[in-house]
Amino acid sequence: MSQHKSLQGISGIVIKRNVLKRFERVDLLRKRGQWKPGDRVQGLRKTKPDV
Repeated sequence: MSQHKSLQGISGIVIKRNVLKRFERVDLLRKRGQWKPGDRVQGLRKTKPDV
């Protein structure tokens, strides 16, 4: 799939994404201590990406 020209820079994506993929959300919640192994991966709480 191609990316729109406004999102591409010399080294890839320039604009910060505001939507995380499921595995990124699980990793972030695990770091914050809000997700433990055995918890469901569907219906995760909303998370904002770390800056």
